[in-house]
Amino acid sequence: MNKLLLAIFLTAFSLTPIYAQLAPAAGAISSAPKSAGPDEADLQTHGHYVNKDGQTVHSPAKSVDGKVPSGASAQCRDGSYSFSRHHSGTCSHHGGVADWLK
Repeated sequence: MNKLLLAIFLTAFSLTPIYAQLAPAAGAISSAPKSAGPDEADLQTHGHYVNKDGQTVHSPAKSVDGKVPSGASAQCRDGSYSFSRHHSGTCSHHGGVADWLK
């Protein structure tokens, strides 16, 4: 019986490092570099999407004060601002591009 308990203990103890290696380090996610984006407080909506490069990008949104928000790449025909990093598909659900800002 003692040998069985010892075997179970040693097996469980030896597996612990495997689980620790699979889990991300405590600060790994928060320390990842964040792309420059708009200040959320300047925008009316707060949606995001993942572009074709795998980057998280703010969805088109209207600004709270009517000014061009930081990081905007285009103004859409419906008055919202796009933060797209590619021309293809920019403002596609917002009437198309009214003006390129960058």
